[in-house]
Amino acid sequence: MGSGSDRETMEPAKDIFEKFDVSFAAAVASGHRTRERVEKIVEEYHSRGCRVFIGVAGMAAHLSGILASLTAYPVIGVPICSRPSQYLGGMDALLSTVQMPPGFPVGTMTIDGATNAAIFAIEILALNDPGLMQKLLSYRKKMEIKVLDDDVKLHKDYGWPK
Repeated sequence: MGSGSDRETMEPAKDIFEKFDVSFAAAVASGHRTRERVEKIVEEYHSRGCRVFIGVAGMAAHLSGILASLTAYPVIGVPICSRPSQYLGGMDALLSTVQMPPGFPVGTMTIDGATNAAIFAIEILALNDPGLMQKLLSYRKKMEIKVLDDDVKLHKDYGWPK
Protein backbone atom coordinates (compact mmCIF):
# COMPACT_ATOMS: atom_id res chain seq x y z
CA MET A 1 0.00 0.00 0.00
CA GLY A 2 1.28 3.44 -0.85
CA SER A 3 0.09 4.85 2.47
CA GLY A 4 -1.57 3.77 5.67
CA SER A 5 -4.84 5.36 4.59
CA ASP A 6 -5.14 2.62 1.92
CA ARG A 7 -5.61 -0.09 4.56
CA GLU A 8 -9.34 0.44 4.95
CA THR A 9 -9.91 0.13 1.20
CA MET A 10 -7.92 -3.11 1.14
CA GLU A 11 -9.71 -4.83 4.04
CA PRO A 12 -11.99 -6.76 1.61
CA ALA A 13 -8.87 -8.27 -0.04
CA LYS A 14 -7.62 -9.42 3.35
CA ASP A 15 -11.00 -11.01 4.00
CA ILE A 16 -10.92 -12.86 0.66
CA PHE A 17 -7.40 -14.20 1.20
CA GLU A 18 -8.38 -15.41 4.66
CA LYS A 19 -11.59 -17.00 3.32
CA PHE A 20 -9.55 -18.91 0.71
CA ASP A 21 -6.77 -19.72 3.19
CA VAL A 22 -4.21 -18.05 0.93
CA SER A 23 -1.05 -16.76 2.60
CA PHE A 24 -0.45 -13.07 2.08
CA ALA A 25 1.58 -10.21 3.46
CA ALA A 26 1.20 -6.46 3.42
CA ALA A 27 3.39 -3.42 3.82
CA VAL A 28 3.12 0.33 3.56
CA ALA A 29 5.76 1.78 1.26
CA SER A 30 5.52 4.71 -1.12
CA GLY A 31 6.90 4.32 -4.61
CA HIS A 32 7.92 7.97 -4.53
CA ARG A 33 8.89 8.60 -0.92
CA THR A 34 10.43 5.24 0.02
CA ARG A 35 11.65 3.73 -3.28
CA GLU A 36 14.50 1.78 -1.65
CA ARG A 37 12.08 0.27 0.87
CA VAL A 38 9.85 -0.90 -1.98
CA GLU A 39 12.84 -2.61 -3.59
CA LYS A 40 13.75 -4.35 -0.32
CA ILE A 41 10.17 -5.48 0.22
CA VAL A 42 10.01 -7.03 -3.26
CA GLU A 43 13.31 -8.87 -2.63
CA GLU A 44 12.07 -10.10 0.75
CA TYR A 45 8.71 -11.23 -0.62
CA HIS A 46 10.44 -13.08 -3.48
CA SER A 47 12.54 -14.97 -0.95
CA ARG A 48 9.38 -15.81 1.02
CA GLY A 49 7.71 -17.31 -2.06
CA CYS A 50 5.38 -14.49 -3.13
CA ARG A 51 4.15 -15.14 -6.68
CA VAL A 52 1.69 -12.26 -7.19
CA PHE A 53 2.00 -8.64 -6.09
CA ILE A 54 -0.83 -6.17 -5.51
CA GLY A 55 0.04 -2.48 -5.61
CA VAL A 56 -2.42 -0.08 -4.01
CA ALA A 57 -2.10 3.68 -4.41
CA GLY A 58 -4.01 6.86 -5.09
CA MET A 59 -3.32 10.07 -6.97
CA ALA A 60 -0.17 9.56 -9.12
CA ALA A 61 -0.39 5.84 -8.21
CA HIS A 62 2.97 4.73 -9.55
CA LEU A 63 3.49 2.01 -6.95
CA SER A 64 2.14 -0.79 -9.16
CA GLY A 65 4.33 0.30 -12.05
CA ILE A 66 7.38 0.37 -9.79
CA LEU A 67 6.51 -3.13 -8.58
CA ALA A 68 6.22 -4.26 -12.22
CA SER A 69 9.71 -2.88 -12.86
CA LEU A 70 11.10 -4.87 -9.92
CA THR A 71 9.55 -8.31 -10.52
CA ALA A 72 8.65 -10.58 -13.40
CA TYR A 73 5.74 -11.99 -11.38
CA PRO A 74 2.22 -10.70 -12.05
CA VAL A 75 1.38 -7.30 -10.58
CA ILE A 76 -2.19 -6.29 -9.92
CA GLY A 77 -2.90 -2.60 -9.46
CA VAL A 78 -5.68 -1.18 -7.31
CA PRO A 79 -6.17 2.53 -7.91
CA ILE A 80 -7.53 4.30 -4.84
CA CYS A 81 -9.92 7.22 -4.75
CA SER A 82 -8.00 9.62 -2.51
CA ARG A 83 -10.06 12.43 -1.02
CA PRO A 84 -12.75 12.38 -3.72
CA SER A 85 -13.91 15.90 -3.02
CA GLN A 86 -10.47 17.34 -3.75
CA TYR A 87 -9.16 15.18 -6.58
CA LEU A 88 -10.47 13.42 -9.65
CA GLY A 89 -12.56 10.69 -8.03
CA GLY A 90 -9.82 8.13 -8.52
CA MET A 91 -9.52 8.65 -12.27
CA ASP A 92 -6.02 10.04 -11.79
CA ALA A 93 -4.96 6.85 -9.99
CA LEU A 94 -6.75 4.64 -12.52
CA LEU A 95 -4.98 6.21 -15.47
CA SER A 96 -1.60 6.19 -13.69
CA THR A 97 -2.02 2.48 -12.98
CA VAL A 98 -3.39 1.31 -16.32
CA GLN A 99 -1.12 3.33 -18.64
CA MET A 100 2.01 1.20 -18.40
CA PRO A 101 4.77 1.12 -21.03
CA PRO A 102 5.19 -2.02 -23.15
CA GLY A 103 6.94 -4.82 -21.28
CA PHE A 104 5.73 -3.84 -17.80
CA PRO A 105 2.06 -4.81 -17.60
CA VAL A 106 -0.08 -4.21 -14.55
CA GLY A 107 -3.43 -5.98 -14.33
CA THR A 108 -5.52 -3.02 -13.25
CA MET A 109 -8.68 -3.38 -11.21
CA THR A 110 -11.52 -0.93 -10.81
CA ILE A 111 -11.09 2.08 -8.52
CA ASP A 112 -11.07 0.78 -4.92
CA GLY A 113 -11.33 -2.77 -6.35
CA ALA A 114 -9.76 -4.72 -3.50
CA THR A 115 -12.10 -7.70 -3.75
CA ASN A 116 -11.42 -8.24 -7.44
CA ALA A 117 -7.69 -7.81 -6.88
CA ALA A 118 -7.71 -10.64 -4.36
CA ILE A 119 -9.89 -12.85 -6.55
CA PHE A 120 -7.65 -12.20 -9.56
CA ALA A 121 -4.56 -13.08 -7.53
CA ILE A 122 -6.28 -16.29 -6.44
CA GLU A 123 -7.17 -17.10 -10.06
CA ILE A 124 -3.50 -16.74 -10.99
CA LEU A 125 -2.37 -18.94 -8.11
CA ALA A 126 -5.10 -21.49 -8.84
CA LEU A 127 -3.58 -22.20 -12.26
CA ASN A 128 -1.10 -24.48 -10.48
CA ASP A 129 -3.17 -25.45 -7.44
CA PRO A 130 -6.18 -27.73 -8.06
CA GLY A 131 -7.38 -27.37 -4.46
CA LEU A 132 -7.42 -23.61 -4.74
CA MET A 133 -9.22 -23.88 -8.08
CA GLN A 134 -11.93 -25.97 -6.38
CA LYS A 135 -12.36 -23.29 -3.70
CA LEU A 136 -12.65 -20.66 -6.41
CA LEU A 137 -15.28 -22.65 -8.32
CA SER A 138 -17.22 -23.23 -5.10
CA TYR A 139 -17.08 -19.49 -4.31
CA ARG A 140 -18.49 -18.69 -7.75
CA LYS A 141 -21.21 -21.33 -7.40
CA LYS A 142 -22.32 -19.72 -4.11
CA MET A 143 -22.55 -16.37 -5.92
CA GLU A 144 -24.70 -17.99 -8.62
CA ILE A 145 -27.01 -19.55 -6.03
CA LYS A 146 -27.39 -16.18 -4.28
CA VAL A 147 -28.53 -14.52 -7.51
CA LEU A 148 -31.02 -17.31 -8.22
CA ASP A 149 -32.35 -17.08 -4.65
CA ASP A 150 -32.72 -13.32 -5.02
CA ASP A 151 -34.76 -13.87 -8.19
CA VAL A 152 -37.12 -16.24 -6.37
CA LYS A 153 -37.52 -13.71 -3.52
CA LEU A 154 -38.22 -10.92 -5.98
CA HIS A 155 -41.21 -12.77 -7.37
CA LYS A 156 -42.42 -14.80 -4.39
CA ASP A 157 -41.76 -12.46 -1.46
CA TYR A 158 -42.09 -9.05 -3.12
CA GLY A 159 -44.71 -9.78 -5.77
CA TRP A 160 -42.83 -8.65 -8.83
CA PRO A 161 -44.18 -10.17 -12.06
CA LYS A 162 -42.10 -12.51 -14.19
